[in-house]
Amino acid sequence: MAAQPHAPAASSFERPQPSESLAATLQRSVDLKRTAEEQVDWASLRQHAHAIKKYTIEHLDTVLLEFEQSLRARGATVLWAATREEAVAHVRDICKQHGATSVVKGKSMLSEEIELNAGLDRAGIAAVESDLGEFIVQLAGQRPSHIVGPALHLNRRDVGTIFAEKLGLPFSDDPQALMTAARLHLRRRYFEAGIGITGVNFAAADTGTIVVVENEGNGGLSASIPPVHVCLMGIEKVIPRLADLPVFLRLLARAGTGQKLTTYTHYFLGPEDGKQLYCILIDAGRTRILADRRLRESLFCIRCGACLNVCPVYRRAGGWAYGSAYSGPIGAVVTPLLEGLSAAAQLPFASTLCGACKQECPVDIDLPHQLAYLRQRVVEETVQPDAAERSLMRAFAFCMQRLWTYGIAL
Repeated sequence: MAAQPHAPAASSFERPQPSESLAATLQRSVDLKRTAEEQVDWASLRQHAHAIKKYTIEHLDTVLLEFEQSLRARGATVLWAATREEAVAHVRDICKQHGATSVVKGKSMLSEEIELNAGLDRAGIAAVESDLGEFIVQLAGQRPSHIVGPALHLNRRDVGTIFAEKLGLPFSDDPQALMTAARLHLRRRYFEAGIGITGVNFAAADTGTIVVVENEGNGGLSASIPPVHVCLMGIEKVIPRLADLPVFLRLLARAGTGQKLTTYTHYFLGPEDGKQLYCILIDAGRTRILADRRLRESLFCIRCGACLNVCPVYRRAGGWAYGSAYSGPIGAVVTPLLEGLSAAAQLPFASTLCGACKQECPVDIDLPHQLAYLRQRVVEETVQPDAAERSLMRAFAFCMQRLWTYGIAL
């Protein structure tokens, strides 16, 4: 779908185009998080979650195999995808196997990362986003601008205009009316779809339990109404035990939306009677991150968006400037690792290194040091100075290392 006037043709760090209300909206999220943190022993929860993630990532191979065995024992089909293309091919094959010409999707940043909608469209399969924010940006021909709030860059008048243009509805900027219109439009899509697709927030290895958290109910409907449920899961989403889950649930809701818990927490324990469940475990560059001990901590991320909310660069530039599914400080780290340093070399430099992202992260990821390390790697691996520049720097170094040459230079 072509981009509409609601989406700038180009947004970059040189020409940022954030919405007028972005900074104020993000600050409200930060304030809600602060209040929610005070209700628990935040520091202790944070330390506990970091330790669980550290153990999981360091033993990822065995924990993943345990999860696969546990989920298969429950009657689900587990597939592995080394690349984005392989992941999309798995979904296409499942659609073909079950004769599905349309799918309905709950919110999934991983599906944005692998560009699933475009891949399905090329195969003649319609993908309908059911999360309200995702639905809005899909209608507008845009990509999400925030991990948690895909349409955070739009105000209610923007949404009213999009609905009027794309759905043929009378213009309204009343939030209740807009929500009702979206609900009526989407309701039939759940029953028309042959397959429902969701992401995975957490997956317990010991029990084979898949956990999806959300606030709208669309994830549960996408999983339960169609006869086939497909879960897209990054390999880093696994945790060792179901008993570890409460720590993350308490952190994720507070960090992401300032809630004690999200409205819905879905536990999928294998396929329902008469239905089928597929879980696609997706690498797509994650094992490369795992191999670098200085960067593997980025795999701890639980996609709460807290680092985006406090980042001064994100507040000024907006999510589209990052040019990928993941924006903000975490996007500046993982995008170059997933897509290659040369493809996203500017992102590690899109930071003030102020440390706010580390302070806000509910699992205590040291993003500033990772960004600094990536800057070093970008310079060493992608920057090729010409002969004149190299000669100039050698001369400069010679002058600065000797008192007499330094005096002459002065």
